[in-house]
Amino acid sequence: MATNEELAELLFPDVTKTIDDLEAEYPLRNLPEGAQVTRFAPSPTGFLHTGSLFTSMISYTYAKQSGGVYFFRLEDTDTKRTIEGSGDLLINQLKEFGIVADEGYTPEGDVGAYGPYQQSKRKEIYRTVIKELIRRGRAYPDFCTPEDLDAIRKAQEANKVLPGYYGVYARDRNLSVDERIEKIKAGTPWVIRFKSMGDHDRKTKFVDAIRGEIELQDNDTDVVILKSDGLPTYHFAHVCDDHFMRTTCITRGEEWIPSTPIHLDMFRALGWKPPKYAHIPSIMKLDHGNKRKLSKRKDAEAAVSYFLDEGYCPEALLTYLMSIANSNFEEWAIANKTFDASKFKFSLKKMSLDGALFDQDKLNYFSKEIIAKMPLEQLYENVLRYAKEKDQAFASRIEADPVYFKKILNIEKDRKNPRKDYAKYSDIYPLIRFFYADEWEKIVEGGLPIREEFKPLVKEVLKDIEGKMIFGSDESTWWEGVKAIGEAHGFASSNKDYKANPDHYKGSVSDCAEILRVAITGSTQSPNLHEILEILGREEVNRRLEAVSERF
Repeated sequence: MATNEELAELLFPDVTKTIDDLEAEYPLRNLPEGAQVTRFAPSPTGFLHTGSLFTSMISYTYAKQSGGVYFFRLEDTDTKRTIEGSGDLLINQLKEFGIVADEGYTPEGDVGAYGPYQQSKRKEIYRTVIKELIRRGRAYPDFCTPEDLDAIRKAQEANKVLPGYYGVYARDRNLSVDERIEKIKAGTPWVIRFKSMGDHDRKTKFVDAIRGEIELQDNDTDVVILKSDGLPTYHFAHVCDDHFMRTTCITRGEEWIPSTPIHLDMFRALGWKPPKYAHIPSIMKLDHGNKRKLSKRKDAEAAVSYFLDEGYCPEALLTYLMSIANSNFEEWAIANKTFDASKFKFSLKKMSLDGALFDQDKLNYFSKEIIAKMPLEQLYENVLRYAKEKDQAFASRIEADPVYFKKILNIEKDRKNPRKDYAKYSDIYPLIRFFYADEWEKIVEGGLPIREEFKPLVKEVLKDIEGKMIFGSDESTWWEGVKAIGEAHGFASSNKDYKANPDHYKGSVSDCAEILRVAITGSTQSPNLHEILEILGREEVNRRLEAVSERF
């Protein structure tokens, strides 16, 4: 009678290492007590999902704040879904958000002593562990064809039982070693399944780092751990990888909660201490009144590239995501007068158990605050970089006269309460295009929003302003001059006076200023008018006033 040792040698004759060899090759990390080892381990199947950025931010923050290690592993064993180059894209996009791994896979090659950090290059490790499981009788070759598995599924449907390969439905589970060896020698195709000793009628308990104690049905399914292409499944690969990379906390989406008993079953079978699991709630969206997960197919904001293309500063998106991660973040930000999420003490235990609804208005709020407080030179560099990548015409404007553009960006920036006009870099040019003469001409050609009752006054008011308005003074002096011009044309010197006796005036001085604002900017809304006039200069302002006057 053949033994499991002989079966293991027949299946993996080239595997000479043992688990003990791997333990020596990948020793426990020498880290301070309490230091966490976390990872981001995406499949290279496309763009960086906003939910993946959320997960990686949490992994990175948790490791860094504990004095630990955050690494990047590429889980590329699903060859049918893998997209060439998308792993490198993920790394580059994470870098935009300051999330750079201490070790792991990089486009230039692995960094760190616990690699390879690409699952497709870790076959020797998986095969070594599987060979040992076969020796122990905890894994076996399965010879079912797709047609066989379909027949099992149909039998389960007819009997109204849970689908899966378990118990009496695990056809090849109880083959003798001799029968297995005979089939292998006959060339029958096979996969390797994990042999579970679980009982579906029992419960498995584990403590989730976010959700506390979770109780689920014990795993009794004999899942595939090595596919016919020689690569492992996620279930098995991550167990090996996180053990030998010495991960202490696995952060992953809540959709993996039901699979956790399978993974814990494997850790137990191998005699390994499992890491903590932290199952992160999904980011949700309202769709016709119903909550659903952000969808790659339906929602532009599901892709991180959407925010980069729109010109959101990465700090804003990270800040918004941190406000989802810990509800006390906003309170902390107000108290500390900063939105720097890296200074905030993050806690897994303070994470919500329910998926937060994606809130673009809240993102815009954080983004406006961050851009408003950004130093001028940093803002200039960021906007120029964005424009070069996404809007070359805008970049050409900036580079034609950087000093002029910086003056525009600096309007009301040095005040105690700076203006908060821009939620993203793409907002800037549409709001400041009137500063450029050719753009102003287009705006004027499209019509000016001057109220009907003031149209008869426009020509004489603008002519007077052209000759008398003060330049080169402080704002208070300039405003007194505008008030004097307005009073000469029948406008009240204050809103209070106008409201007290509206029949006595043509409007208030703010109405007079609106005529000036529309003539210069083409809009009733604009940044500080005094600063606009000073940036444009007397010659350009007068040219515009004269051109608008001629239209009335």
